[in-house]
Amino acid sequence: MSGTLQNRHEFVLLFDVRDGNPNGDPDAGNLPRVDPETGEGLVTDVCLKRKVRNFVGLARGESPPFEIYVKERAILNKQHERAYEAKGIPLDGPEGKRKGGDRSDEARSWMCETFYDVRTFGAVMSTGVNAGQVRGPVQITFARSVGPVVSLEHSITRMAVATKEEAEKQQGDNRTMGRKNTVPYGLYRAHGFVSAALAQQTGFSDDDLELLVESLVNMFEHDRSAARGEMSTRGLFVFRHDNALGRAPAHALFDRIRVTPPEDGRPARRFSDFRVDVDDAPLPEGVTMRRVIG
Repeated sequence: MSGTLQNRHEFVLLFDVRDGNPNGDPDAGNLPRVDPETGEGLVTDVCLKRKVRNFVGLARGESPPFEIYVKERAILNKQHERAYEAKGIPLDGPEGKRKGGDRSDEARSWMCETFYDVRTFGAVMSTGVNAGQVRGPVQITFARSVGPVVSLEHSITRMAVATKEEAEKQQGDNRTMGRKNTVPYGLYRAHGFVSAALAQQTGFSDDDLELLVESLVNMFEHDRSAARGEMSTRGLFVFRHDNALGRAPAHALFDRIRVTPPEDGRPARRFSDFRVDVDDAPLPEGVTMRRVIG
């Protein structure tokens, strides 16, 4: 792997959804998340990081240093125990109480070396078996749609029932009704921040950053679902500073990517209905921009 990241970065991510639910809210019957005051659609940072984790696990085969810490059916304390075993630190009892002094820093270091998402996004690993806490160098905002979105509810029919009792109750008519919620179309925008200072603490490297970029480009290609409709990465713009502290405020760089919805007021139904303007000259001294997509 390459050396630890030395330069501050920011990025703008654009992605869209067509006839799907990009991120359902379990507290609202799995309806698409919407800002109730503006009608703009929302996708949480947790949802986006889940897709990055899934792609990294798929692309790198779940082997160190690219294992995934937060994944389906994972028992986190078991991973912490692996760190103690790898460092030769004795554990006492089922809750993983340490014998002797506090050596959680050693366990924390092993976790960062082994798990991609720990050294990228950070983690609270002080549950039961204490492997410390990590503040990740990569932070991603909620994604917000460019303009309001419409949440539609569709009735669907299944020509089967789950149990014999249910079939008898319906007297042979095995049709059951359900609901499906979609957004006809939405273009979403998220911002990301990569701290070189925090990268020094976790070992996040230049190669890790390139894997993150690859994940943001391809994460929807391997996460297909009928419920999510068609989702695609439509734009990815990465700003690089020539030092660790940075040369310009992040918001000033983000403002250089302007996305305009249809000006005639008609509802957008495809990416080409929007206009994306990129102001890349002149950039502040010491800042460069890479158009990965867009």
